[in-house]
Amino acid sequence: MFAAAALVAALPAAAAGAQQAVVDLAGVAAPARPGKPFAARNIPDRIILTPGADPSTAMGVSWRTDTAQATAEAEIVALVASPGFGARATAVAGQSWPTVSENGPATYHQARFGGLSPDTPYAYRVKGSAGWSEWQQFRTASTQAKPFTFIYLGDTQNRILDIGSIAWRRAIVQAGNPQLMLHAGDLVASRDDLVHDDEWGEWAAAGGWTLATIPQVPAPGNHEYVDVALPGGKEGRRLNPHWPLAFALPGNGAPGVEGTSYVLDWQGVRFVVLDGTSAIDLGTLAAQTKWLDAKLGESKARWNVVLFHQPIFTCARPKNTPAMYKSWKPVLERHRVDLVLQGHDHCYARLTDEAGKEASASARGSGQPVGPVYMVSVAGAKMYGLNDRSATQPDRVAEDSSLFQTVDVSADRLKVRSFLNTGLLYDGFDLVRGADGRNRLEELPADLPAVRRCTGPAQVLDAPMPPDRKGPDGLLCTAETKD
Repeated sequence: MFAAAALVAALPAAAAGAQQAVVDLAGVAAPARPGKPFAARNIPDRIILTPGADPSTAMGVSWRTDTAQATAEAEIVALVASPGFGARATAVAGQSWPTVSENGPATYHQARFGGLSPDTPYAYRVKGSAGWSEWQQFRTASTQAKPFTFIYLGDTQNRILDIGSIAWRRAIVQAGNPQLMLHAGDLVASRDDLVHDDEWGEWAAAGGWTLATIPQVPAPGNHEYVDVALPGGKEGRRLNPHWPLAFALPGNGAPGVEGTSYVLDWQGVRFVVLDGTSAIDLGTLAAQTKWLDAKLGESKARWNVVLFHQPIFTCARPKNTPAMYKSWKPVLERHRVDLVLQGHDHCYARLTDEAGKEASASARGSGQPVGPVYMVSVAGAKMYGLNDRSATQPDRVAEDSSLFQTVDVSADRLKVRSFLNTGLLYDGFDLVRGADGRNRLEELPADLPAVRRCTGPAQVLDAPMPPDRKGPDGLLCTAETKD
């Protein structure tokens, strides 16, 4: 157990006219490398849009500039077709934080857009020392239960820009007009041997302009935390300081983790985001469990989706995650949560019945309702091999495979589809809401690709991958055995 005092969940609020302390973003032992590939410039970059607590009336935005732009300045306007729409723009001031990293000094900014009209297109722009960014656009949520699509991505973490971007960008194309993008943690690796600011630069480049136009809904993973030394030779963990700089989140989460857990309602769906690492390592499990129970209990949404990093039912690690299994699973099942979206295990799994896929198939065949559908996915390059339970427990699995998910929401149906990063449909199901208020699961027709598994001699834990162990595409398997 790590000390809770090591957690830094939010940035300090600036008093009026007060000068902010410089936030140190440098890695603990980052390697020397030539140049500053992600140095801040005089035009804004890393522009990231996030939903407000009520996304029908509020949004947040963060961005980065060079230090010559010392204040957070933004403009917003209801978007119309005339190119002269900017004449009606309203100025919005925000907060700024000077930083320093291996890429040099920079200033992060955040602004909050409030008092917006529901279901309305808006344009906004943010200021850099050389001038304004281009106009970005978004649409606020409707106050009504209205059909929409969202994307769910598992860990990007390693080789974020050259590999993780493939699934990410293909997801945008596949979804067509997604209104939200969910990230199940481990956006980056935050290892001591990496330049952390480079990682966040890669993450921003992978998402590109979509980060500024599609509200992002991230959950923190264990790699959003870094190890720190505490007095007395003890070790603790703290949130990577990039997190609160990058995301202007609602701040309405569980006590002690208001900056990394939150809740929002979007057109008939309640999204609850939890911080699994803080729950496991920093002593906030009880507070988050109580808060989760309350937020699900008060939900009036047609559908409820819960997002966190460490999976209740693992697909790579031999054992399930004890804290989530004992504390969160009963709450999720008591409130009949529809989807539980997770990452961490660097494999793909869909599970509807703890008793196994045969029990799940039997229940579907007899028309029995299903409780939460538990999903684990991975978008990036880091892969773990499937565990022994994966052969009998989940309904569908994959290893050595980068994927993304789209979810189409309507009043009586959630259409969940999992695609390989090539765009090939790999898995899918519909959750259909019956007159009794319970869900039935409809599988897709049986013409999906074969289950993607590695074959050949098994890898011994911590040993090199056997050269004869092949992945589902005929290449050397990259899915490492996990303890």
